[in-house]
Amino acid sequence: MKNRTIETIAYGQPMDMGGFPIRQALPSSKADSIDPFLLLHHAVLKVDPNVDVKHAGVGPHPHRGFSPVTFIFKGGVHHRDSRGNSHVVYEGGTQWMNAGMGVIHSERPPADIQQLGGVQELIQLWINTPAANKMEEPAYIPVSKEETPVVYSEDKLAEVQVVAGELNGVKGRIVPHTSINMFTIRLQKGAKIDIPFSNTHNAFIYVLNGKILLNQEELPAHYLASFHKDGDGISINASEETTLLMGTGEPLNEPVVSHGPFVMNNQTQLLEAFRDYQMGKMGVLIEE
Repeated sequence: MKNRTIETIAYGQPMDMGGFPIRQALPSSKADSIDPFLLLHHAVLKVDPNVDVKHAGVGPHPHRGFSPVTFIFKGGVHHRDSRGNSHVVYEGGTQWMNAGMGVIHSERPPADIQQLGGVQELIQLWINTPAANKMEEPAYIPVSKEETPVVYSEDKLAEVQVVAGELNGVKGRIVPHTSINMFTIRLQKGAKIDIPFSNTHNAFIYVLNGKILLNQEELPAHYLASFHKDGDGISINASEETTLLMGTGEPLNEPVVSHGPFVMNNQTQLLEAFRDYQMGKMGVLIEE
């Protein structure tokens, strides 16, 4: 395996997203996107015990043309959508939604969030869908921690959840439209692990907490690193106990035109998305 070198390092900038404090590591001033990855938001949210969970979290909103994926690190998320799905995924699990031609969904804390500590920690990652698949039927794919295969480093100090794609012959439950690997990685202090992947993929790592070394370069909490295409993997060394999200993917190399919750290939398609949403073609979500 030939180690890739770092192309950019970007800070997860704190910002307010509709009243929620989040960190946005992508897009950033350093990188607009890392094709096919469009957006990365990291949130640690305290759920007010005095507010009914049906009114907490993110209310109904539409998507079209990409996959919003939620990785849950603490607590849980109750997903409801206009296709009739109503499902909770807890810590260590993933909610992968192919928005396709259009869907309305909400993301609320689960009813038992206070018993779980009253905190949600999650990352939402937007993954672009190829033009040929943007108008397919939507799909919601929940995967629990127990359903997610795990790969361990030789020293057993590193644990990699294979959410999508493949690592060392172990395949994730989720099969994306294109060649994509998604890993959540937990490292004890002193852990070392090599992560091989295709030399044609773009790749990034985001540090939720802790600190790692990549080619002797330090990457602390709330920073994202992307890589040059000059190798077929990366070696990670943990300076302290660390949690990471890592993604690699075949670039689509297609035009991206986005506004709000829609990601299409041209302005006309974007206008059509807004029209279809307003006409009710993405369905109706009545939360019960």
